Order: sequence, then structure tokens, then C-alpha cells
Amino acid sequence: MGSVDVFLEALEAVAPGDVLVADNGGRADESCVGDLVALEARAAGLTGIVVWGLHRDTADLREIGLPVSSLGATPAGPRRLDARPDGAPETATVGEWPVGRADLAPGDDDGVLFLPTAAAGALFTLAETIRDTERRQADRVREGVSLREQLGFADYLAGRRRHPALTFREHLRAVGGAVEE
Repeated sequence: MGSVDVFLEALEAVAPGDVLVADNGGRADESCVGDLVALEARAAGLTGIVVWGLHRDTADLREIGLPVSSLGATPAGPRRLDARPDGAPETATVGEWPVGRADLAPGDDDGVLFLPTAAAGALFTLAETIRDTERRQADRVREGVSLREQLGFADYLAGRRRHPALTFREHLRAVGGAVEE
């Protein structure tokens, strides 16, 4: 929107452990979150900030220590003031994903996912299975067994010659490969 008040209003209704999700439409010409919002979010007990757009004050954000995930950084803040979108600050959109207060936002150095709370248990179980499979595969590569060998890549190529519509993902699912899940 171009104004900090939406962040301050959102912080009025947070609980410790929450994540602030800022929808700036994926804009690449301005930042919408910087050190002051991060300090206020940390003081409110939040565990991170996700920005669908850019942030600023990167050095200060590092010092503050609150994880911020964004599309990048730019020093320029907004120079506009847009009409308040419907649903703000209760909902935000990140890419094509609507995010609400009841959604979970687990993240790491690679980014953030948004999960409906009701499906989180099953999704975490699936993610752990994929992680464990990939760790075993990595260990075997380190032991000298190539990933191609582990995944039966030669068999996949032969199968694709017989059935051109066969995808690698289908093959991986048949052999428990996990790489593309």
C-alpha cells in the first residue's frame, strides 16, 4: 500500500511465534519492509517476516537477527500510497498463494512455504520422508554409488525409448527416488 500502518495494525493481533507476511505484489521497484518494521516485529515476538516484494536495510536486518525472506533488496521505499486492499491485514497473497492467519509458514535458507494448518502433519511427514531418502542417496554418492545407478537411470532411458511419454518423475516414483518431489 505504501504505508507502514498496515504492518503496525497487523502486529496488533499477533501472537509470539507468528510470521509477518507482507504482500507488495512482487514489486521489484521498491522495498516495503526495513529495519523499523523488523524491530517492531521482533519486539512483538514474531519469528520471521516474508515479503512478496523487496526489503531494505539489509545490514540492519542481519544485526536485528529476525529472519526475513524476500525477493531481494533495494534501498528505495514506496513513493506511492495505494488504496487498502480488501482483507488487509488479515490476508496476504504471495505469488499465487493466499495466506491467512491460520496458515503455517515454515522456512529455511532456501525460502518459505505456506501450508494450511489442517494438512501440515501429513505434509511434514512427506517432507521428512523425502529428506531422509535424499540424505541416504547423498551418503551413497559419497560412498561411490552414483545417483544415476541408484535411480536406475539406464532403465529409465530404456523405458522412455519403449514408451516416449514416460516421465522421469514417473520413473522416480516407481523406484522411490524422491529427487523431484
